[in-house]
Amino acid sequence: MKQTDLKVEAVVIPVSDVDRSKQFYQRLGWRLDADFAFANGFRVVQVTPPGSPASVQFGTRITGQKPGTAEGVYLVVSDIAAARERLVSLGADVSEIFHPDAPGAQFGQIPGGRADGPAPEHASYGSFATFRDLDGNAYLIQEVTTRLPGRVEHHGDPLPE
Repeated sequence: MKQTDLKVEAVVIPVSDVDRSKQFYQRLGWRLDADFAFANGFRVVQVTPPGSPASVQFGTRITGQKPGTAEGVYLVVSDIAAARERLVSLGADVSEIFHPDAPGAQFGQIPGGRADGPAPEHASYGSFATFRDLDGNAYLIQEVTTRLPGRVEHHGDPLPE
């Protein structure tokens, strides 16, 4: 049987104020792809981070999740210091750069498991920073400089294979 590609196109996040969230993401330089409102109260807004093949959607009557409950949405960058600096300059409250001192510590569920600064020797997949949107939805910024074998080609901001 032929394999069928399954590509992540969009991730839905819950927000409390659609217009306020739309302005927040646009201020961060995320491209506005869609803003459709319908008579039944359904509204969908889609924004895409610079260079990303996948988008974020939010709106009204789009999810039953409570605003601010999305966690661990990864944003992959080739230079974490530059990405952090850029996001801070655009108004995001971004954590300092850190690396896990214990497996899984990047998710913030392991007490004391984060060490200050980038991963030793800037190991690919090892350096992180975090930020939250206006509702508290959590993003995890990860520096990837060399992809693991078998990864699909990245479009946008080039990352070495």
